[in-house]
Amino acid sequence: MALLTFKGGIHPDDGKSLAKDKAIVEVKPKGNLVYPLSQHIGAPASPVVAVGDHVLKGQKIAEAGGFVSAPIYASVSGTVKAIEPHFNPTGAKVNCIVIENDGEYTEVEYAPVKPLGEMTKEEILNAIGEAGVVGMGGAGFPTRVKLSPKEPEKIDYIIANCAECEPYITADYRRMTETPELLVGGMKVVLSLFDNAKGIFAVEDNKPDCIAKLKELVKDEARMEVMALKTKYPQGAERQLIYATTGRAINSSMLPADAGCVVDNVETMINIYQAVVKGLPSMERIVTVSGDAVNEPGNFKVLFGTNQAELVEAAGGFKGEPKKVISGGPMMGFAMFTLDTPVTKTSSSILCLSRDAVAEFEPTACINCGRCVDACPSRLIPSRLADYAEHHDEEQFTKLNGLECVECGCCSYVCPAKRQLKQSIGSMRKIALANRKKKK
Repeated sequence: MALLTFKGGIHPDDGKSLAKDKAIVEVKPKGNLVYPLSQHIGAPASPVVAVGDHVLKGQKIAEAGGFVSAPIYASVSGTVKAIEPHFNPTGAKVNCIVIENDGEYTEVEYAPVKPLGEMTKEEILNAIGEAGVVGMGGAGFPTRVKLSPKEPEKIDYIIANCAECEPYITADYRRMTETPELLVGGMKVVLSLFDNAKGIFAVEDNKPDCIAKLKELVKDEARMEVMALKTKYPQGAERQLIYATTGRAINSSMLPADAGCVVDNVETMINIYQAVVKGLPSMERIVTVSGDAVNEPGNFKVLFGTNQAELVEAAGGFKGEPKKVISGGPMMGFAMFTLDTPVTKTSSSILCLSRDAVAEFEPTACINCGRCVDACPSRLIPSRLADYAEHHDEEQFTKLNGLECVECGCCSYVCPAKRQLKQSIGSMRKIALANRKKKK
């Protein structure tokens, strides 16, 4: 059993003090709302509305495009103005449904829900799938699919990923501080699907207030436990979290279910609760707006489809022209070239920085210091993998276990030569994974 941590990792300045103590504030959208049809892993959703249709808040506007997909719901009432391509937060142009907000927020009448204890497992799964719940920590994997393993009786652990190890982001922290009962409620729903499983709330030990609140809430729950993990990046990465809490290891060819585990993050768990217990579709999330380039960093409850520029405005606007804006955190987020993009199911943060530390350094030759090897949580040799990637040597890259990289960025962070190791490895990894799929 690991001592509630993993080998490798780093301790970057977490920057969380900027927004950590800022209570969640609700933001109402001002302009049109844009709903990408691809907000999840798998097939894009298929529109079930047409231009000119009037829709209500909570109305389904796109249905799941396949088994691995998820429906999308209007988060406001208004008129469908267009179905056309728009940029998403990662810079890709994808088909979107555009709704003009009428400002009324007239809501559909939701179907009555059964008490959890009276629902069958199939009804619970259907409620989660129909609500459009996906992994909201970044991957966007449809939650109904994740909660439907081939052998549910072999699932031993349901792990709530409460680590939030990415610097600056405090959205999950505020959720655990302000509404921890919703998180526990979500865990109860998931545990009702797996008869042999134990629920674990995995929280980094730099959040003692959250640990105390969760322990108080689950003190009489025989199937739930709160674990205080060592604070270290990337403690919240799925493989590292599973190893830290259970001592079980998985690799790139395995799913967590293969190790008897299911992992969901805080926001996902809360959306599961809202879907099953309240009968509400997935329409909103908490987003952190932080960084030294905004006037008032904070945490905001935001409706899906809201323009991200409006979120920055809600945070007091820019102090000056930012040098870099990132969707997500500084380690694994995506640099943005425009804020004219919508908040999606996987939008956890907007990070606005007054300097671009990465661009300021010119990479130099590797000095074979081995720091990247010490830091790598996957126990790889990043410097060598980057060499193979830069020479397009996919065979050697694969032989040296390049596919096991979790793209956490620890290697780039510690490299004294400032080599862009993660970017090189990540690019080759995507090519190798695509080629492996073609051969199947």
